Parts: sequence; structure tokens; C-alpha cells
Amino acid sequence: MKDSPQVTVLRLGHRPGRDERMTTHVGLTARALGADKVVLANAARNQADTVIDITDRFGGPFDVASTEEPKRLIRDFEGSVVHLTMYGEPVQDVAADIQATHAGEPLLVVVGAEKVPFEVYEHADWNVGVTNQPHSEVASLAVFLDRLFEGRELDREWENPDRVVVPQETGKHVVDPDDE
Repeated sequence: MKDSPQVTVLRLGHRPGRDERMTTHVGLTARALGADKVVLANAARNQADTVIDITDRFGGPFDVASTEEPKRLIRDFEGSVVHLTMYGEPVQDVAADIQATHAGEPLLVVVGAEKVPFEVYEHADWNVGVTNQPHSEVASLAVFLDRLFEGRELDREWENPDRVVVPQETGKHVVDPDDE
């Protein structure tokens, strides 16, 4: 988000035929809730196209990249690494420490898809649980980013949108930004 070090979300793993919507939603949630970039496994190229299309239509900035070596990205990341897992420390217990660290350096948030290799747990500065119950990785990411940014991400202004959603009590209203 603007005025803070970069937050990158890594979608670790992608099971073609099973994770298409989930991987897309990880990217869209990362974008909408304050991350600056999402990195997807190469098997998720179509999902990258969807996230890029949404960014083009509804504004940015937001970067989308892919990697064939996600473990290397984690190992070589210059900043802190947060791994979202139901086995981690409760988010409410570590959020303040992560916020303080993020004030001075970039953050990589790792979101799994399939069984996460143990070395990810070892390389993470924090293994964070948003509840210790089975649930969606998209929900984990949303709650974590909201805790990280303390709600500031909800007031973010988007640059160069082709479309703008006009909030209203009922119905849908999407306009060209020049008509707003």
C-alpha cells in the first residue's frame, strides 16, 4: 500500500482443475485488501490474466508475476516472511509485531494450496493462524491483510480505472470514471 514497504503475496502451489477459482480469488483479495503484488505458480497463468484484467479495468497499481521456484523466492526474499497456516500462532497475538516489522521492511505473505513443504515453516519469520480450524486460504489472507493495515486498505484510492463502482444501498452501479 502507498506510504509503506511493499507487501507481496505468494500463492504457493496450484492444482490445475481444482484451484482455478481459489487462486484467482487469492490474487483478487490481495489486490483489493492492500497488497502490492501477487506471485503465482506457473501452472496458474490463466489466473494471472484474470487478476491483470481486473487491475486494468478497476485500477491499480498492482503487480502480478509468476515463478517456477517459489521456495527460492521465500529463501531469497529481502524482508520478512509470514506464512498463513491454521497451525500457526494466533494472528491476534502476532499482528502488532508483524506491523512493527513491516513499518521498516517489505513483507512476503505465503498462502498455500496443497500440502506445504516443511521448509516453508522453517523459513517463515512467522507462521500465522487465522483461527486454528480448517477454512479458506482466501479468508485467511483477507483477515490477515485487514489486521496488518488496520482497515486503511478499505479507503484505498485506485489509479487509472476504466470502471468505478459507485456504492449504493441496493443494486449495482458501475460508471466510467469520467462520468463520476
